Amino acid sequence: QVQLVESGGGLVQPGGSLRLSCAVSGRTLSSLPMAWFRQAPGKEREFVTAISKTGAFTAYTDSVKGRFTISKDNAKNTGYLQMISTKPEDTAVYYCAAKEGGTNWFVGRRSQDFDYWGQGTQVTVSS
Repeated sequence: QVQLVESGGGLVQPGGSLRLSCAVSGRTLSSLPMAWFRQAPGKEREFVTAISKTGAFTAYTDSVKGRFTISKDNAKNTGYLQMISTKPEDTAVYYCAAKEGGTNWFVGRRSQDFDYWGQGTQVTVSS
């Protein structure tokens, strides 16, 4: 059974940095495309960023381009979301997700593209 556990969330001041982690068990991360989504209060869950199983391909929503970076450490079976220059509008619960199978170049952007989800970690950007 595949399990994803996020960590690293918390309170950060505007302009600050935070790194979220997504520890994967039950599968080798190198075989899983993964992504990060977020859901702010009163809003629908939205796509943030995704990475292919090999790590060669990535995608970002426009609002985080140049500020967020997705990566995978296959040796640690852990995915990461590095956040810099954070803004109050980045405040949300962040979820990591992984897909079973897929091509080497697959980068999903829709919730239904992914099979496994973590429980979420709260990120609050506020002074």
